[in-house]
Amino acid sequence: MLKGVILVLFGACSFGILSTFVKLAYAEGYNLSDVTGTQAFFGMVLLWATYLIQTKFRSKETPKPILKTHWAKLVAAGAFSGMVSLCYYQCVKLVPASVAIILLMQFVWISVLLELIFYKKKPTKSQILAIIFILGGTVLASGWLGTPIEQLNVMGIVYGLISALFYASFLMLNGKLGTEYPVLKKSALMITGACIIIFILLPPHFLINGALGGSLLKWGMILAVFGTVIPPLCFASGIPKAGLTLSSILSSVELPVAVSMSALVLNEEVSLVRWLGVAIILGAMVLPNLENIKKGNIFKTKTT
Repeated sequence: MLKGVILVLFGACSFGILSTFVKLAYAEGYNLSDVTGTQAFFGMVLLWATYLIQTKFRSKETPKPILKTHWAKLVAAGAFSGMVSLCYYQCVKLVPASVAIILLMQFVWISVLLELIFYKKKPTKSQILAIIFILGGTVLASGWLGTPIEQLNVMGIVYGLISALFYASFLMLNGKLGTEYPVLKKSALMITGACIIIFILLPPHFLINGALGGSLLKWGMILAVFGTVIPPLCFASGIPKAGLTLSSILSSVELPVAVSMSALVLNEEVSLVRWLGVAIILGAMVLPNLENIKKGNIFKTKTT
């Protein structure tokens, strides 16, 4: 179980540092197309290469899974992941990285809303309470209370909330589709869909304009490894060992990691009030799982 905990934490921390790297890439003059395109492209190449290598060395006696989900559905679902990158990284461009991650974390209550709309699943009392805390914590953590309205970047906030909507949709589809696929193959198909939608909306000029000869290659590989390769592999291996309930709590470490990185590396000001907001959001994420913790289900290893 300790190994599972470490893997889940590592995967969440990996996600948490992305916004800082994106800000650094923007500071060097690269744009949204460069950042999202290189992450998706190199992520796709790395995942498919890893999957093919794994397939080559897999024992011939290993039974092949029965695939019920058409691969095209996974590619289409992956397009939502691509839209997350486009909207979130545009948000990072317009607002501080520490605020962008807070906006993305709104996917928690948006997921509850989507389940209500599409699956008629009513939220529990603890989920409703968690949503209230998340919204309140967001106001504190974002620093909006002390910021004049005219200084707020409305489009940055909009892009952040849209990225949260796409992320919630992606998680919902990811949990429903292709559960019988090998992790690497499923991840590779989904990042292929993400790459396709990004290239359609933002043509990959970086492939022909010589940008890869500079530091873009470095940023693209960093974002691909920490945003596309490490998290799915860590979660796929760690969640069954740590259990779903504990994993959902551990994955919330992404928020303080992102805020800490923005403060330490980007020198963004994060006041005590904003840290209080972060703490409230983290507590709200744990709240819906309290019932399972009380029942002793936190150590379950069964996944759905």
